[in-house]
Amino acid sequence: MPRRPRLRRRWPAAAAALALASSLLAGCGSGGGSGPVVLNWYNFPDDSGALQQAADRCSQASGGRYRVQYNKLPRTADGQRQQLVRRLAAHDAEVDIMGLDVTWPAEFAEAGWIREWTGERKQQATADTLDAAVQTATWKGRLYGAPYNSNTQLLWYRDDLVPTPPKSWAEMLTQAEALAKAGKPHYVEIQGAQYEGLTVWFNTLVTSAGGSILTPDAQAPSLGPPAVVAAGIMHDTAVSAAADPSLPNQMEDQNRLAMESGTAAFELNYPFVYPSMKANQPDLFPHFKWAPYPGVTADRPATVTIGGIDLAVGTYTRQPDLAFEATLCLRDRENQLTNALEGGLPPSLRSLYQAAELTKSYPFAADVLAALDTASVRPQTPAYQNVSIAISHTLSPPASIRPESTVADLRGQIQDALGSKGLIP
Repeated sequence: MPRRPRLRRRWPAAAAALALASSLLAGCGSGGGSGPVVLNWYNFPDDSGALQQAADRCSQASGGRYRVQYNKLPRTADGQRQQLVRRLAAHDAEVDIMGLDVTWPAEFAEAGWIREWTGERKQQATADTLDAAVQTATWKGRLYGAPYNSNTQLLWYRDDLVPTPPKSWAEMLTQAEALAKAGKPHYVEIQGAQYEGLTVWFNTLVTSAGGSILTPDAQAPSLGPPAVVAAGIMHDTAVSAAADPSLPNQMEDQNRLAMESGTAAFELNYPFVYPSMKANQPDLFPHFKWAPYPGVTADRPATVTIGGIDLAVGTYTRQPDLAFEATLCLRDRENQLTNALEGGLPPSLRSLYQAAELTKSYPFAADVLAALDTASVRPQTPAYQNVSIAISHTLSPPASIRPESTVADLRGQIQDALGSKGLIP
């Protein structure tokens, strides 16, 4: 269809406006303008103010050479990844520094979207840093990120209901059954919704049983007997008295709220639940205790899946040297401590776990460190997003799991997922 004449008459004015807007954007973007270089840092949305404090501190420490602009990504991990993928696929030079979920570095590195850390920068990014955290930022033997924070799950329980915390899943389910028969709070709160949390639960159980989801070269599914054991535990939990009726729809925050409501005796969750219980339920808080994540068997400690954020430098940034420098500042000791105390996220620097400032607010710091020192890493592959979707879809809802047949089906689903080569738009 021919364009309407009135649209043609508006074109010169529109073009002039677009040119003006482009010049303004160039002036405030990376490397533009006469003031400090603006380095755009894209990371998860932080409501505590810890990330903004880090950006401000590093801007001031630069002596006017750069200013870190903290840009909040969407709240969901999928939304965060989608925005970054779209920007980087378009070679967006305004993406200088980005916070990557620990499952993304392989995909982003394989796509050529993030820069490798080498030489002295690599040494600085890995010094005093937890081994498992470094592993999450490594792809094909090369470092592509500087671990910003780490995370792990503990077993949280009420000691007025459970004097001795369970060492295995079987023991925990038995205790929950006994509490249910006594008419007491008894639920085990765990992430059972069809999302990444379900994948994390499965990965922790598989590795705790001595297995892995993928082969060492990440080219094929591994699974095997440990996966069948893991699937069996998930099914047994879902059909027992321990299961919250909302299990198939629960994520971390729903678990937190259920525990705070007083209906649960156990919770498998991240440390953010501790300050929340303290603030929201002061009557229950004195009985809110922690212990290591239960093992598949009582004599074999669990290998809990590591979480966290790795900071990466974008391939298309106009200021790579300043971006690397700023990244090291953003994840330095002072900023990681603030992130832990105000943001509730465990640090990736080992020495901080002995710092008096941290242990005062994190009385469970030693337990977190112990879990991180034996942590498992989710499958490292550029196709991770596909693999995770295959796992969470196949295992949902947990009550429908039939260990042998479900794992057989999952094996085929993962093989197909690996064939897609990742990079879901």
